[in-house]
Amino acid sequence: MNEDRDRLDALARDVLRLSRNTLLVNLRFLDAALHQLIPRAEGTGSLATDGAFLYYDPLHVLRSYKRARELPPRDYLHVILHCVFRHMFVHALVDRDCWDLACDVAVESSISELGLASAAAPREAEQQETLTALRRSVKRLTAERLYRHFADAALSPEELERLRALFRADDHALWYEPGERPALREEDGPADPEGETRWEEISRRIQVDMETFSRQRGDAAAELMQNLREVNRERYDYADFLKKFAVRGEAMKVSDDEFDQIFYTYGLKLYKKLPLVEPLEYRDMKRIREFVIAIDTSRSTSGELVQSFLQKTWNILESTESFFTTVNLHIIQCDEEIRQDVKITGRRDMEEYLRTMVIRGLGGTDFRPVFRYVDELIRAGEFTDLRGLIYFTDGMGEYPAKKPGYETAFVFVEDPRNDPRVPPWAIRLVLRKEDLTEEAE
Repeated sequence: MNEDRDRLDALARDVLRLSRNTLLVNLRFLDAALHQLIPRAEGTGSLATDGAFLYYDPLHVLRSYKRARELPPRDYLHVILHCVFRHMFVHALVDRDCWDLACDVAVESSISELGLASAAAPREAEQQETLTALRRSVKRLTAERLYRHFADAALSPEELERLRALFRADDHALWYEPGERPALREEDGPADPEGETRWEEISRRIQVDMETFSRQRGDAAAELMQNLREVNRERYDYADFLKKFAVRGEAMKVSDDEFDQIFYTYGLKLYKKLPLVEPLEYRDMKRIREFVIAIDTSRSTSGELVQSFLQKTWNILESTESFFTTVNLHIIQCDEEIRQDVKITGRRDMEEYLRTMVIRGLGGTDFRPVFRYVDELIRAGEFTDLRGLIYFTDGMGEYPAKKPGYETAFVFVEDPRNDPRVPPWAIRLVLRKEDLTEEAE
């Protein structure tokens, strides 16, 4: 029995090695990724990975090869792309079933688009109708966008399972298991079982390679590139972002950096109560004093999200040194025209505004009236040194043709159905819904 098991394992390893080499011939930019996982035979009935090992059932691998020679290479690539896109490093998800489905769809879609004859498994044709429908509604088939789409759709368990069966190629159970990963054997080499950092480096290297040396693939790898850009996208801290809208001001505070204690104490010793150097009573600091928050109140903007955004912004301002006790903040509501302008000078004003806020407008979207209105306020002397304007919107509207005389940022909530573009003179910032609600609480 042991001899039979060893023989099956050897054959299965040969199939996996052949699959990897086949992929290497066609996808040289995946070289590092394809050599990362350490094969380990286990009777799981499928393939699986935790980011360090490739767990495989020898019987499953051999049966797949017998059914279609293209199946093992496709399944191998499926598992590798989960790692490249870092799908298994799950931190906080509401719905595990939706995440599993979203990851499988993103990976299978990327593989199909590559057009590899050696990985054109029979299930590819069965997936096309579903993928076509998803591309119409989600546009960019990344796991993150697909997850939100499936979660919002509230699919029934039966529909979820039907879709999973179309796109499933491996077992994701290891992604969710708590505790330490299996220890590596000495002969396995120095791979890191907690390999999120390692896979991040590989993922970024692949992206750079595809953007430079592998450009000849063109549109055939568009969805692969979209997933790489999504997972490698820089996450910005909103508090740091707000500091870009700071202005210079005097803050009455002792500056320890500019205070020389040696001369100070020497003077006290020599002249008793007369120090040689007095400490500076203030230092020049960046402080937020004047700025505008414009709220898009068209039908596409949620009132709950608007309130969360305002609460988040105010919480950040109050919790940092970059905040004047008295401010000149204008909160402007606008759809295709100005609906309301409320001036906030301090905490009491803001608390009252948040308590009584009513969304006004709910018409179309046009950003231009806000900029015309703010320009009028500047000419009227309402602002002495306006540093910037933050526009909270879904991005679907008319932008000004010219850059205003102050910095402008358009802030969006991440939406799988929408990928807004802003003019080159504006800053684009995308926040997740979770970022807003967590901070507001």
